[in-house]
Amino acid sequence: MTAQTPPTPPFRDPQLPFAKRIDDLLARLSLDEKIGFLHQYAPAVERLGVAAFRTGQEALHGVAWMGSATVFPQAVGLGATWNEELVRRVGDAVSKEVRAMRARDDRVGLNVWSPTVNLLRHPLWGRNEEGYSEDPKLTSAIATAYTRGLRGDHPTYWRTAPVLKHWLAHNNETGRDISSSSVRPRVLHEYDLRAFRETVEAGAVAGVMPAYNLVNGRPNHVSPYLREHLRTWTDEDLLVCSDAGAPSNLVDSEHYFDTHEEATAASLLAGVDSFTDHGTDSSTIVARAQGALDQGLLTEADLDAAVRRQLSVRFRLGEFDPAHDPHAGIEDFDTPAHRALAQEAAEQAVVLLKNDGDLLPLAHDTRLAVVGLLADECKLDWYSGTLIHRSTPLEGLYERFGAERVEFAEGVDRVRLKTSQGACLHVPLADVPDEVRGAEGALDPALLSGRTDLPPLTTDATGPGTELALVDWGEGVLTLRAPDGRYLSVAEDGYVRASADQPGGWVVQETFRLEPHENGHLLLHIGTGRHVSVAADGVKVAEEGAEVFELLVVERGEDAVARVAEAADAVLVVAGNDPHINGRETEDRTTLELPPQQQRLLRAARTANPNTVLALVSAYPYTVDPTELPGLPGLPSILWTAHGGQAAGTALARVLAGDVSPAGRLPQTWYAADTDLPDLLDYDVIGSRQTYLYFEGTPLFPFGHGLSYASFSYGGLSTRVELGAVHVSFTVTNTGDVTADEVAQLYTRAADPSAPRPRRELAAHRRVALAPGETAELSFEVPLSAFEFWDVKRGSRRLEPGLYDLFVGASSEDIRLRTTVTLTGEPAAPRDLLQRGLPAADFDEQSGGELVDRTKAAGDAVTPVGDGTAQLVYRHCDFGAGVTEVTVEVAGEGAVELSLDGGPTLARLALPAPTSGPYDYTTLRAGIVAEGPHDVHIRLRGPLRLAHVGFSG
Repeated sequence: MTAQTPPTPPFRDPQLPFAKRIDDLLARLSLDEKIGFLHQYAPAVERLGVAAFRTGQEALHGVAWMGSATVFPQAVGLGATWNEELVRRVGDAVSKEVRAMRARDDRVGLNVWSPTVNLLRHPLWGRNEEGYSEDPKLTSAIATAYTRGLRGDHPTYWRTAPVLKHWLAHNNETGRDISSSSVRPRVLHEYDLRAFRETVEAGAVAGVMPAYNLVNGRPNHVSPYLREHLRTWTDEDLLVCSDAGAPSNLVDSEHYFDTHEEATAASLLAGVDSFTDHGTDSSTIVARAQGALDQGLLTEADLDAAVRRQLSVRFRLGEFDPAHDPHAGIEDFDTPAHRALAQEAAEQAVVLLKNDGDLLPLAHDTRLAVVGLLADECKLDWYSGTLIHRSTPLEGLYERFGAERVEFAEGVDRVRLKTSQGACLHVPLADVPDEVRGAEGALDPALLSGRTDLPPLTTDATGPGTELALVDWGEGVLTLRAPDGRYLSVAEDGYVRASADQPGGWVVQETFRLEPHENGHLLLHIGTGRHVSVAADGVKVAEEGAEVFELLVVERGEDAVARVAEAADAVLVVAGNDPHINGRETEDRTTLELPPQQQRLLRAARTANPNTVLALVSAYPYTVDPTELPGLPGLPSILWTAHGGQAAGTALARVLAGDVSPAGRLPQTWYAADTDLPDLLDYDVIGSRQTYLYFEGTPLFPFGHGLSYASFSYGGLSTRVELGAVHVSFTVTNTGDVTADEVAQLYTRAADPSAPRPRRELAAHRRVALAPGETAELSFEVPLSAFEFWDVKRGSRRLEPGLYDLFVGASSEDIRLRTTVTLTGEPAAPRDLLQRGLPAADFDEQSGGELVDRTKAAGDAVTPVGDGTAQLVYRHCDFGAGVTEVTVEVAGEGAVELSLDGGPTLARLALPAPTSGPYDYTTLRAGIVAEGPHDVHIRLRGPLRLAHVGFSG
């Protein structure tokens, strides 16, 4: 007899819908197997032939952490292109490299944790480089393009499964796991949710990652918004993956729950499906989930919901249909097309900020001095892959203008460090191969350690010691580099070696600080917090025995810069930041100013040569004032580009030479001074007038700004309102003499709003290439929903009837055409106090207060900051024919005072004694006589929480 072939289980049948196949597989999994799936590293189920699965593959601007890959410009640079079609192609290339790399290394995952859609609300945020824009419309447009490229075009099978980061209102690294973003309803719906919503609704998103922070006092990993908003935006199953270590933070640092079992259950019930915690070791999360089940905090049905969403992604990725997966054989890796695309993206990201006197483009026979700390650098960030190809600005200019026409001075201070015994530090020669950090790939690069195969530094009692290149990156944070290009670094054994190709790592081991001490300096190693000492077996860091060094300056960087600058026809100063220092994940910036050492180099170049061009290569804006270098006339030309990836130098050189006309546009406001900025933790973009939407000052460079080597005229503006949209068309003509791109921008503004609205708001844009004399007619269809705002009086969106201004131009401030349209909508209505009362969070204005969680599960309340006093104003309240009683729902201790229209206090409701906890609300009552329309003013005194104010009578 011949044994019968066992029947194919339904979950293996590609003819069945995914939903039925998931039902079948879910029914076959045991409870223990389901629990195992909750961890980032889901184990294989060998009895069913189900492979292991890992959520999470970083790919923000190329495949990261897994070794060599094509490196595209940073995300903020992609945002500066204002070009969705280009960014879609970048996403397409990245997803193909993910597939190609996975074919040879199964550590590479297909669940891609990108893009980042956090809005660039505040330019001091350390992770500014990861976002696309301060504007929700531009952010969602670029993010949608990237996710579509990552997903691929197949109707059934996804090339990769993108996860959006970081849900929600996450713009600070300072105390990021314990700080709470106070986000009132209007800011929530009009600003922070928008970029997520519009990207999810576009249909190429597989999930989101909650952020480390809290919003309104509640950790994002137990956010009710996951259920109330996110999952209502699409019919697809969205996979919610926790950020690394965040589940443990709920107990360990945030102290939001008493036990990890409670925290795990609350996260799962809120919507977290995959727990990224304790690295590759799933045992802790498995034990917590099992404990939550045993305590009755979870049911198997709760687990099923999470596992189903994970399986949905895995089915869409073709895991269970290898014969039908159209992406399985992809081998596109480091192709000529990908290299060309990296260069194209880098070129399109360059923004020309200023070009007085048309100094740019440079003539082909220009004798050029290239100076600056980033002139011969191709910097990577934490989410970069390892470079296969590398082009620095200097290399690009050598190639474009010829090495004989280019002189270089880096501008570092060349120094020696002399010990108290009279000997100088010495870097021993070492015959070992160069090694690039992370070149072999690592699932967690934070665990990579420094090199110990090189000899530690020694002292040279008879010779001059080693001359080191010192760079001060600001705030006294230094790097020291040996003549062979290696940076001084400290490995786990504590010895100081010249061993690192670049500063980097989760904890940077290549930064130091010189601390004045007696007649010299102590040298503090920032990564370990220990001082450098000299021992018989080498130079090391230690708790005791700190060496006192004398800093011997061999040459000041500004002297070298001045020397080459004065002999050149023009000078290019390349300044900016190192993405691992003073502004990165875990560390916010403290100022917008360019570091003093780089200011000195810029001043030296400009003093020596008036034809000085400043190229800023940075992850964020600076306050480089183009007209006020002390004692000097302004800089004639300034460019900015984010760190542009592998082709950054070639791209910049081609723009400087005029081979490409610059057409990047600023994706965020460049402010003139630190004093223009609100506090980093102030998330109320409306109340504190943040971003171009509300900022009332004069920016250094406005949102959307960027110049060209061509000129453009606009005309023929026409509008019509029909079929639920405003239709806008106009023409753009290249009136210059070179082919160039223009980025046409359409903004809207409510002419006479009943509540504070944006000064202007981006509604649409298009990047268009035009030959000299060529005209393009551009048409846009702006849905009426784009004109709505969140009306706190009714708790929903509303289109206000009336006049709306439409602005067309080359930036948010460079307006060329304007018109007005009249829209019909729903008239404003007063707050119906008898029906809704006043939810405390629905204020129109406030001072001294912040939003907190009404309960751990849902809802908001308001409390004074620091147990002081808060003022809340609720406009246009209707008491109808009259009320006789007011009630307040409060917890804590203190008093609530009520007045009308800013008049005397009509009612004071004080807690007779503190409630037993912050969530133990009680209702207080007082008599009040009021009728008709009024503004209600509420004053909170003391550490209490106000959830709701009601009226009756």
